[in-house]
Amino acid sequence: MATVQARIRTADGTESVLPVVIPELEAVRAFANALHREGAAWSGDAFGWHAEYVPHQGIPPIQSRLEFTPAEFCIGESGVWFFSLLWEHGPDAAPAEFVDESGLVR
Repeated sequence: MATVQARIRTADGTESVLPVVIPELEAVRAFANALHREGAAWSGDAFGWHAEYVPHQGIPPIQSRLEFTPAEFCIGESGVWFFSLLWEHGPDAAPAEFVDESGLVR
């Protein structure tokens, strides 16, 4: 885990820079893959961040060309630090990854 600074914008437009702890992505991937192997929906806190896992469903999403609803894992807060995995090519394929570090101060 690494402690970094994040720029937080409030609803009234003010900005603060605060320290946040970012977990190692390998540890997050291992956690997400364990949830994926179990295949049960999960929501809670992991590595100090809110996270959730939604399992694969054999039905297509509304207004989508996909033939199934892919499993998805996400953790963090969009605009600060966020990481997600989407098994868009099926439950046995490698997931697509997305990282949002736009709130971190470089």
